[in-house]
Amino acid sequence: MSGSTQGRALVIGEALVDAVRRPDGTREEFPGGSPANVAIGLARLGRRAELLTWLADDAHGDLVRRHLAASGVRVLTGDRAPARTPVATAHLDAAGVATYDFDLEWDLPATWDEGEGDALVVHTGSIAAVLTPGGPKVADLLESRRATSTITYDPNLRPALMGDPADVRPVVERLVSASDVVKVSDEDLAWLLPGVAPAEVAEEWSRSGPALVVVTHGGEGAFASTAAGARLTVPAPRVTVADTVGAGDSFMGGLVDGLWSAGLLGADRRAALHDVDAGTVEQVLARCARIAAITVSRAGANPPTTAELDTEGAPA
Repeated sequence: MSGSTQGRALVIGEALVDAVRRPDGTREEFPGGSPANVAIGLARLGRRAELLTWLADDAHGDLVRRHLAASGVRVLTGDRAPARTPVATAHLDAAGVATYDFDLEWDLPATWDEGEGDALVVHTGSIAAVLTPGGPKVADLLESRRATSTITYDPNLRPALMGDPADVRPVVERLVSASDVVKVSDEDLAWLLPGVAPAEVAEEWSRSGPALVVVTHGGEGAFASTAAGARLTVPAPRVTVADTVGAGDSFMGGLVDGLWSAGLLGADRRAALHDVDAGTVEQVLARCARIAAITVSRAGANPPTTAELDTEGAPA
């Protein structure tokens, strides 16, 4: 794939501290948050990534900022901040699969120091898109950027925090219809729309606005539905799983990066994105699957750099 490396990505959403509790009782703290992880994934793949988030001026906030800066993510400074940085606790089972609980608040500043020019792509997802008071502001901001940017969205739902799926469903559907690209996990869909086949949801969503909807199935690969009518699946590489923390976020970063390389991002490329062919989608998703496989092969939300992805012997 080839395409312009110019432009920047604006990622909107939570950055927080993940406190990981393992089955043996040990605890570690890692900087995290789904949108923050997507921004890091993009930056490690060589993209200019900015993160609009809600961090306090405290020790946890400093930890997160250092982590983001180390990967090249620029954290935008706003006119307001929370009293304390959010914390999410990931409880790992014997298979390394995470469930979460949260201590956080989410809002947006009124103004911030964004870079010059329009973002090529604007991404959001997870807690930031649902939790009030920030969630509705995020939705309004995305809709205001459609005229200039590709909009990407990953629901990355958190049942422990989000309440009744019947209340969350219209929020998700509004964001889906406003987006050009949606990535969602089969677990998200099982909670949001129980009893409905993931492929059926993907096909319905791809008729409601997005050019591309991708459903990830963990170690079983991914399914994609396009507005142009393509339907395809890609397998996941077989690897030894350390844990699944950040796997979906690294896949999402890879998806944005792949479409970027294919020259399909930016509002002026919306028609081309809606006409994307199955071969291009398959190529992008196969690389996303490799990115996610590398991430799950090591502890924590630790997406690969381009150099790691291209290293001989990486999952293929």
